[in-house]
Amino acid sequence: MLRAVERKIEQFILELDDDNTVMLYKKLPVGKRLRAKLILKIAGESLSAIKLSAVVEMIHLASLLHDDVIDDAYVRRNRPSINALYGNKSAIMLGDILYSKGFYELNNIDSKVSKIVSNAVTQLSLGEQADVLLANRFNSSKEHYMKMIYQKTASLIEACAYSGAILANKNPIPYQTYGRNIGIAFQIIDDILDITSSSDTLGKPSMHDFVEGKTTLPYIYLYEKLNNDDKTKLISLHKKELSSDELNWILAGFKEYNIIEKCIKEAQTLVEEALSLMNKEGNISLQKIAKDMIDREF
Repeated sequence: MLRAVERKIEQFILELDDDNTVMLYKKLPVGKRLRAKLILKIAGESLSAIKLSAVVEMIHLASLLHDDVIDDAYVRRNRPSINALYGNKSAIMLGDILYSKGFYELNNIDSKVSKIVSNAVTQLSLGEQADVLLANRFNSSKEHYMKMIYQKTASLIEACAYSGAILANKNPIPYQTYGRNIGIAFQIIDDILDITSSSDTLGKPSMHDFVEGKTTLPYIYLYEKLNNDDKTKLISLHKKELSSDELNWILAGFKEYNIIEKCIKEAQTLVEEALSLMNKEGNISLQKIAKDMIDREF
């Protein structure tokens, strides 16, 4: 049914009757559509579920377009980003168009679902803002980090699961928790992959997040383990182009204190809780989506 979702997105784009928007949309790389898969697994293959899946994927694409501008990212999935090809203005405007069309179509699905997804997009925007503000200085607060990744990433995945359950007339609360857990786990793993994956796999330089100013969970845990002198050294490397020696010093710290393993375990615990809830609901079909969130290379 993912093909039906793709056709629905294409229909929404063509309805705009704008050749430039169609051209730009065709330049976007197609992701794994995990959010659409989640909705379809929960809500089935009704027209409402397909429309909701298309809308959520358009919203997700819009957020990525804005993300690339904010992060000065010129590669997306090993392909030039829209801002790299056509400039920041084109990327921002395409993102705005996708958001606007998505919200218009959202109102034609279900009023309660519309409120849930709209609130998630508000949270997503607040998370983007928090991400930028936290990058201004080294962030040693796990609480601030967890709130930010919930807002920026998990809130929309949570809304997908919650909304899918509403469309299917299921108890939405376990699905809401499921979505929130796998969303947070997804972002933790994403942040780990920035450290552990090669530049070729990521489509961007590895350990780029720290250079960009993002203090993700591994760096927070490393900071907690270091003595005062080494804490000062780690802070001094924040938002700086790292030499090989500096890179290796950080990696050695991760290895010495088993930081990466600790972060992976935290993500796995969240996923296990999510799967336990779905087993109780009798929906074991969601196991693969949850595992795909953490068993990945990019």
